[in-house]
Amino acid sequence: MDRVPITIRGFAALEEELKRRQQEERPRIIQAIAEARAHGDLSENAEYHSAKESQSLNEGRIQELESLIGRAEVIDVAKLNGKTVMFGATVTLVDEDTEAEKVWQIVGEPEADVRAGRVSIASPIGRALIGKKVGDSVEVNAPGGGKSYEVTKVAFV
Repeated sequence: MDRVPITIRGFAALEEELKRRQQEERPRIIQAIAEARAHGDLSENAEYHSAKESQSLNEGRIQELESLIGRAEVIDVAKLNGKTVMFGATVTLVDEDTEAEKVWQIVGEPEADVRAGRVSIASPIGRALIGKKVGDSVEVNAPGGGKSYEVTKVAFV
């Protein structure tokens, strides 16, 4: 079983989602199924089928979360340091074409969220950045095309 690297914040978010799905969503869905059953003929009961589908999706996500939590290798980013980009690093990059600055934190796949500035260690940009230092140039072959960046800062916060 492969270990999944994840930050403390990401692990807490997984635990919170699991708790919510088990303690809030599961009872709500069970209640919806019971109410739909009370309406009679289940073969033509859209509410019943919808509730059963919701139950299936919720239980599948619960199993996925339990697996991720069981395989998690929690890494405290605050205890890391160095000048080289590695898991947990917050990296400041400058686009060599547009001079636009971007800041990314390298995180595990379960907690990646591009809009929040967190990229997966397995993503094209995550893989390209690993091992780089301030001043290095990075070529990223992303789905949107190739990009060149210069690493201007590496921090662990």
